[in-house]
Amino acid sequence: MDAVLRDLLDTLGLIPTDKLQPLSGGDIAAVYALTTRQGQVVIKHDDSARLLGEAEGLRALKGAGTSLVIPEVLGESLGWLVIESLDTQPANTQSSVALGEGLRELHGVIGDAHGWHQDNACGRTPQPNSPLADGRAFQRERRLLPLTQACYQQGLLNGALRRRVEHQAEQLETWLPDSSASLIHGDLWSGNVLTTTRGPALIDPAVYRHYPDVDVAMLTLFGSPGAPFFDAYWNGDKPTEWPRREALFQLYPLLNHLLLFGSGYRSAVERCVAVLEAFES
Repeated sequence: MDAVLRDLLDTLGLIPTDKLQPLSGGDIAAVYALTTRQGQVVIKHDDSARLLGEAEGLRALKGAGTSLVIPEVLGESLGWLVIESLDTQPANTQSSVALGEGLRELHGVIGDAHGWHQDNACGRTPQPNSPLADGRAFQRERRLLPLTQACYQQGLLNGALRRRVEHQAEQLETWLPDSSASLIHGDLWSGNVLTTTRGPALIDPAVYRHYPDVDVAMLTLFGSPGAPFFDAYWNGDKPTEWPRREALFQLYPLLNHLLLFGSGYRSAVERCVAVLEAFES
């Protein structure tokens, strides 16, 4: 066992009784289960700054005081993060409703500006969070334009598609209302939602404050949480122009996937831009 991890476990008073057991789902960080005399914990190994950002995000989500289950951060040190292990079970209608209600509670935690007090990461991608008062400017200047430029520089976007994305970023004020800045998970794809014996849980956050649509659009990017979730989350107050908003807030994670995983995501970016363009005609 790594000496740094061994010292961290000793500091936390955790005595291992087995070797690290790799867990699935660690596309970016290495993730393990570890059995100790004090019970099972989850351990992540990654870049120190990314793990510190994740730890802070988990603490912020837990501190929001919602009905969502957030694993407790037990400790971190030099590229290692130790968190509470959660007992999972299959999802059902009740858990979908509880997820919708809990996410609505989380998004009811409002801040003064869009952004966060420090940068973090979404996957391996640095995520600039310097606050801006206007959410449309934040979406443009901190999300869409930096990733568009990065993808273009890597040869993953040609000039024509780059200009189409930039056009969508530049004209947000023509249709998207400004909004209060909600506390959001920031990387809420389905793999970061667990159904546990205590209720729905969120893991692996990339937190900041922004439009709540960020989390909802991410949940629908690779599937759908289903009608019970939406009924509970929107509670009769579905936003106007949801298909357009959904496409807008899926554009950033699709650009991020393009940057992280390569050209296989270019067609998905182009389809998303085409959806946005259709609303202009």
